[in-house]
Amino acid sequence: RRREGTAEPWLLFLLQLRSAHHGLGAAPSTADCLAGVSRGHHSNWKPEDPGSPISSVPPASYPKPWLEAQPAAIVTPGINITLRCWAPQPAWRFALFKYGDAAPVIYRDVASELAEFFLEEVTPAQGGSYRCCYRRLSWGPGVWSHPSDTLELLVTDELPRPSLVALPGPVVAPWANVSLRCAGRVGGMSFALYRVGVAAPLQYRRSAQPWADFPLPGARAPGTYSCYYHTPSAPYVLSQRSEPLVISADGSGSSDYTQGNVVRLGLAGLVLAFLGTLVVFDWRSRSRAPGSMWA
Repeated sequence: RRREGTAEPWLLFLLQLRSAHHGLGAAPSTADCLAGVSRGHHSNWKPEDPGSPISSVPPASYPKPWLEAQPAAIVTPGINITLRCWAPQPAWRFALFKYGDAAPVIYRDVASELAEFFLEEVTPAQGGSYRCCYRRLSWGPGVWSHPSDTLELLVTDELPRPSLVALPGPVVAPWANVSLRCAGRVGGMSFALYRVGVAAPLQYRRSAQPWADFPLPGARAPGTYSCYYHTPSAPYVLSQRSEPLVISADGSGSSDYTQGNVVRLGLAGLVLAFLGTLVVFDWRSRSRAPGSMWA
């Protein structure tokens, strides 16, 4: 008869099996990559902190993977997203986690350099900062790679309103050029500049920076402008329209030119009046001289 307090043989075997599996790094609490996230959840840990478990692992021995989103990192709600974690060497297990969550979002056991994590019909709540890490069977128990760089996933119906400013300023001389800068909050977007009264975009640019510059010749610049930006590929997410920007012509140059003409015309008039006076004076002098035929 089995003594009280002792476990059944099958239960002991199961516990031993779980312990061995735990030694291979199955549990998040034993993984450097994931333990760092768990610590961050409770103490505002950041990956750059020198005291974090991740920083104690030699980077050359456990190089970090990189994370990308397909079809895009900025999408509208309801879209299916695939987050791809690429390891620089064949791995055994991958983990995807979201900053602020204590536990990983998804695990993937694949003997490959690539693991795909599927997020179906995403909601705005699923947006945030994602990272991934991996481990190999040849590594010691609980050893994971450094985490990938952060991937910002944005799930929204509309991007924030951009700003539109004129460089160097909104008042332009006819012979000068002006540049209109449309600035959003995310890099890698496509930007479009519109002018009031014109249906089609005046200019269209894609920029790796969070802004795009639209040069305009000063003579044709005066008018009212606005701009948008959007994701460069489907599913397209469009921003709100910027506040209107009015570009006006600098009238100082034409005003100076008119004043100069007035001065020159005035001087010419004085000269003509003076010459006219001399002619009249000379004519009168001749007409009064002795022996004059008009005497």
